Amino acid sequence: MAMTLRLNDEVERALALLSEADGVSKHEAVVRAITDAAARRVRDDRVRDLSSEGRARYASLLDRLAQ
Repeated sequence: MAMTLRLNDEVERALALLSEADGVSKHEAVVRAITDAAARRVRDDRVRDLSSEGRARYASLLDRLAQ
């Protein structure tokens, strides 16, 4: 699937700097940025879910430790 990406001048400059720093094309820099962000978001969501489950499971113990 093809997609057109419209960037303002500031984001275009940031993309150029990113691609130069990584020694890759702008296309590859965009692909990497999207992939990295998705991986972090999924991981962060999973960590948040596990933390919530743990807090619920051990709520009474955590309350006692806080006192």
